[in-house]
Amino acid sequence: MSYFENIQTFVRVYELRNMSAAARDQRISAAVASSRIAQLEDRLNVRLFQRTTRQLNPTEQGELFYTGACKILQAVENAEADVQSVTQSPRGSLFVAAPLGLGRRFIAPHVPAFKEEFPLIDLRLRLSDRKLDLTAEGLDVAFFLGLPQDSTLKIRKIADCPRLLCAAPKYLQEKGDPTDPESLADGSHACLNLRYPGAPEFQWPLQTPEGVKKIAVTGPFETDDGDVLTNWALDGHGIVLKPYFEVAPHLESGALIPVLTEFPPVPVQLACLYTHRRHQDPKTRLLIDFMATKITAALKEIRA
Repeated sequence: MSYFENIQTFVRVYELRNMSAAARDQRISAAVASSRIAQLEDRLNVRLFQRTTRQLNPTEQGELFYTGACKILQAVENAEADVQSVTQSPRGSLFVAAPLGLGRRFIAPHVPAFKEEFPLIDLRLRLSDRKLDLTAEGLDVAFFLGLPQDSTLKIRKIADCPRLLCAAPKYLQEKGDPTDPESLADGSHACLNLRYPGAPEFQWPLQTPEGVKKIAVTGPFETDDGDVLTNWALDGHGIVLKPYFEVAPHLESGALIPVLTEFPPVPVQLACLYTHRRHQDPKTRLLIDFMATKITAALKEIRA
């Protein structure tokens, strides 16, 4: 095993605090990962981690070595990026994440075209509506809808996406149209909620003449899958807050009807996140530029 591979494994073990998780991330066995850490410790003649039954915690020497190890990996990545920029032949794997609705509509359909244009890049796509940790999960790029909370990440804005509240005619016939934002919070209406651990929106921010009001909505239905929410709304189970692009076909067909149009939700930002370590990677830049162009064109077509 090479010293460089040992350093790579050490960095992932440090960041994940778990040998098995780091091994899965690097696609090696836990035994191999453990062996690499042991080789480093033998070479340095220090203990890098304090081992407990549930977690690995870095020692003081481990903390120091992590700082230097990151500089080594960053230097190698920068050198590779410089070479690939000159040769115009970026290669390697990119691990990319996106919310389910956004990913299915705007990312996944263009993966084959991206691969055809850049055959030496392998794109690994993960779709999930839950909150993701780029560093902990080994992601290179994450597309998202909302506002980023982690200031340590770099952000590339792609578009502002209008949102709306809507419901099926069946629901509105039974419950009536909501008359004001407060009727969403007092139990008069069933609101369909996207919720999961770490969800940023437990309230619906609506624009009113007095400014933005965050409405603490109530309702019997919750899920961590945005498409499930849309299906519940189509079946008449309540009111849903959605980006326009996700429900445009249902609005055109009349299967969903906008409500409280005088109090529209605050638009959501469509953007992508990537770590500072990936900033100079030409693969990352190529992917973001490619997908941003495709997404922008698709959104213009939907709004036309």
